[in-house]
Amino acid sequence: MSLGIFFGSTTGNTENIAEMLSAEFGNLVSTTANITDIEPEDLLNYDILILGIPTWNVGELQYDWEDFLPQMKGLDLSGKKVAMFGLGDSFGYAENFLDALGLLWDELKEMGSPELVGVWPTQGYTFDESKGMFDENHFLGLGLDEENESDMHEERIKAWTAKVCAELGLSG
Repeated sequence: MSLGIFFGSTTGNTENIAEMLSAEFGNLVSTTANITDIEPEDLLNYDILILGIPTWNVGELQYDWEDFLPQMKGLDLSGKKVAMFGLGDSFGYAENFLDALGLLWDELKEMGSPELVGVWPTQGYTFDESKGMFDENHFLGLGLDEENESDMHEERIKAWTAKVCAELGLSG
């Protein structure tokens, strides 16, 4: 199976996480790229899409994704497996922590209902509200907080990549 990691990044934090994920997934990764450097149709070349998005401003899509998503209209992601990771500020923006995960998933699930993998427990996070929730105890994907909990990135990334690999029956 081919696996691609694609992200939008304004400050470089999401790009850094994408690189960390790429290193953790190892030889399973075919491509790691900023969505500003690809065409939407390029996503169709991969069986597994790992998509990274930070929540920007007050619960909004990051600008690269805001521009990229309309170009994705009409793509059929049927049969694709999608795992997502998001960055947010759980203290400064506790009422919309990881909202962009939910906004992105709302768009993706209308594109042929891809299979979501890698939902992540909310246990250990402090926040008030999030549109990035899968259910009351899980985010739609890996949640990271560069501003307040960067010391937890390595542990969370290792555990999440192992979870995604297990769900997909892959070994890194």
